[in-house]
Amino acid sequence: MFGSLDSLTKISTARSRSISAENVYGEPGRGGMAEVSDTPQPEVVRIGQGWGNNSCARELGQKWKVRPCITLAPAAVTTLMDVDGPGCIRHIWITVNEKHLRNIVLRMYWDGEEAPSVEVPLGDFFCNACLHTAQIVAVPINVNPTNGMNCYFPMPFARHAKITVENLLPDEGIDGFFYTINFEELDEPAGDAYFHARFNRTNPLRYGDDYTILDGVEGSGNFVGCYMTWQQNNNGWWGEGEVKMFLDGDTEFPTICGTGTEDYFGGAWCFNKTFSSPFLGYPFGGENRTGARHSLYRFHVLDAIHFHSSLKVTIQAIGWRDKGRYLPLQDDISSVAYFYLKEPHKPFPALPDRNGLEII
Repeated sequence: MFGSLDSLTKISTARSRSISAENVYGEPGRGGMAEVSDTPQPEVVRIGQGWGNNSCARELGQKWKVRPCITLAPAAVTTLMDVDGPGCIRHIWITVNEKHLRNIVLRMYWDGEEAPSVEVPLGDFFCNACLHTAQIVAVPINVNPTNGMNCYFPMPFARHAKITVENLLPDEGIDGFFYTINFEELDEPAGDAYFHARFNRTNPLRYGDDYTILDGVEGSGNFVGCYMTWQQNNNGWWGEGEVKMFLDGDTEFPTICGTGTEDYFGGAWCFNKTFSSPFLGYPFGGENRTGARHSLYRFHVLDAIHFHSSLKVTIQAIGWRDKGRYLPLQDDISSVAYFYLKEPHKPFPALPDRNGLEII
């Protein structure tokens, strides 16, 4: 999963392909063919995207950046990728105005499945969900100025891959949506586990409850990380809670139990400042007061959590009362769990609607 530079010295039989608004199926020798015309390309019609081209190219014509991006129609699903396998996605790059990070839902479907294996608000998937973008210098997820969102999780598929985005705004199109999906065509499948990402939000957390990052996973696979965004509803330090991972039939007590929120995310002693590193980060936050928001990520790339029959991941929300006593918090907490799993998977719980996703 975390490749060596030595692999660059070896000749591969894979065929490199790249999907974007300039080549919607990633076909060889067909990039940059759009013309400044009211007549759409047949492949754009076939994939179901709206037609639009860049009038800046009206004097130069074909080959001159005619269709670099797309507009997402109101209350509509747009297909970004629809290709046959076997293959493996190696890199995804997307950018759009940051105000839409929770107005767009990203979904991924492998091998013709009806229920998506990835269903996450776009910003949360790329570790940005607090009405801002923060720079992320992690290995699997990388976000750069200005709002250039990158994903390097490998995503193998045996027969088919489909990626869509849904605009949740009922009466407003989202223009300036740019994307590139780099993948390999392969002679045989690249792995036996498929990439998954699942979103959850609890607002507010019920007093005395643990927050659930991931639950209901059955089968064998690898838990490879999570991203969390956390809004305080109390003053003071909010991160005394322990992360717990219940593996392979654990019931009341987990196999893996952490020592505190900032400890799990690679910091210590209440963070005191933000940071972003290859596998762990606290890229946004700092103030410990009512209404403050925080973002955290941890990627288990070199220390994947293996499970063989079931997985549940929770975190406690704990602050402080007077006289050195713990306070169970009732904060607004969201998360994305990233994991690999052999298919088929159980359908995810329904995603919240636009109002349920909105950060105010």
